[in-house]
Parts: sequence; C-alpha cells; structure tokens
Amino acid sequence: MEPLVSTEWLAAELGKPDLVVFDATKYLPNENRDGRAEFRAAHIPGARYFDIDEVADPETDLPHMVPAPGRFARLIGAMGVSNASRVVFYDQKGLSSAARGWWLMGLFGHDRAAVLDGGLPKWVREGRPTESGDAAPAPRAEFRPDFRATRLRGIGDVLRNLDGQSELVLDARAAGRFAATAPEPRAGMRGGHIPGSSNLPYTDLLGPDQTFLPLAALRERFAAAGVDGSRPVVTSCGTGVTACILTLGLTLAGLPEGAVYDGSWTEWGGRADTPVES
Repeated sequence: MEPLVSTEWLAAELGKPDLVVFDATKYLPNENRDGRAEFRAAHIPGARYFDIDEVADPETDLPHMVPAPGRFARLIGAMGVSNASRVVFYDQKGLSSAARGWWLMGLFGHDRAAVLDGGLPKWVREGRPTESGDAAPAPRAEFRPDFRATRLRGIGDVLRNLDGQSELVLDARAAGRFAATAPEPRAGMRGGHIPGSSNLPYTDLLGPDQTFLPLAALRERFAAAGVDGSRPVVTSCGTGVTACILTLGLTLAGLPEGAVYDGSWTEWGGRADTPVES
C-alpha cells in the first residue's frame, strides 16, 4: 500500500471490508478547537476517530507519547484494525496530525497504512459526501504488533548525538519557534532549538491545498535543510506529531525514513538541563 492516497482513490475504495478510515485530528492548545466534536459534526462516511492522546503512554506527563506494544495492540484492535486491514488516516486541517497515525502503524510493524492527501478539506471541496454523529461501534479485531525500535528516539539518544552529530535532527516547527522569535503555544516553554539541528517547517512540504509537493520539490526542500544522505535523519517538532509529516515526506521523496524524536520540543524545551540554541 502506498503511504499517500488521493481522494479519488479513497472514494473508490470506501466501504470495502478490509479498509478502516480514521480521523486523527489533534488541535494545539492555543487553537481552542475540539477534534472529536468536529468529527461528530462532519466526517468521511464510515470513518472512526483516532485520538492520539488515547493511543499513547498513560504513564507520562508528556503529551501523546508512544504506548507500549501491548497497549497499542489492544487499542487498535478495539478500533477494528487487524494485521490484514488497510488503514487510512486524515485530519480536519488538511495535513497536520494524520501522519502521526500512519507513523504509529509503521512503528508497530503495519505497512498497510496511508495518509489522505489534502485531508477532509480537499474531500469537502470536491463535493464528496460526509456524515455526522458518532461512529458506529467497531468490530473487535486481533492486531499483533511488531515493534520497530530503530524508528524511535528518546531524549537520551538525542543528548548522546550532540557531540558527534552522527544523526541530523530535523525540526518541523515554524521558523519563528525554531529561532525563538515567536512564542511557543504551550505556556512557560522555552524557545529555540536543539543544538546542531536544522529547521524544515512541515508546511514547506505542502502546497496551498495542503497536498504534498511533487517528488522533485520535496527533494529540493530536504536538500536545502541539509539532508544529503550522509547522515540518518531524526525528525522533531513540538510534541512528535508534525515531525511525522517530515518522516512521511522523506518516504515520498525516496529518502531513508529515519526516526522520530517522540518527546520533541515539549520534552527538550521543558527541561532545565538540556542545552538550547536560538
């Protein structure tokens, strides 16, 4: 299954028994919007809501950190996903949080997953149908995870990388946040970036309609950010969500996927013992 699917593809496949569609919308604290409530107002027919705050580790105060394999398997199975399922994620903003769902599926060994290019806004612009209300109960399925630890980085990994810089940390946040000239959306958070990291705002990979740029343009954006194939890439952002858009972009561009720093800036910038550049 290709990691990115079009609205035309989804419209043709919708309703097939092996296909599971998820709205994986997550809004930032300063956006004052409720993804689940907006899902109830309008969603792609048959879609279910994928709450990245629920499909997460409940034992940490960091937002939506990767859950243990057993918890992921239990939750995703309860949402009707088996190892035979094809899974498509979209979000209400076009492309902001859907890639987190796609990345989580791959992290736990499931490659039959994709992101809807352009998300719900493109679907609606094209006059395609939506429905309202809660999703129908999902038939429970069995999902057997195959955790791929090489696709994940923790704060210890990133701290050890500071000296040799053997991996390139690529930050998906807006340039102002990276440079500490714009405030963080979370109160009290330090501004700036991980020393030695490079900035590639995830929005630079998208066109005005929130679809991914063509392959050649993606490669140009990554090359300008220092992705030249000499070092593995670790993507980062505010909370490990839009970092997954960079990871998806790397895959689409035919570049090594690398890993995601899950704690991202909320963890790094929220601690007093981590060095910061601005």
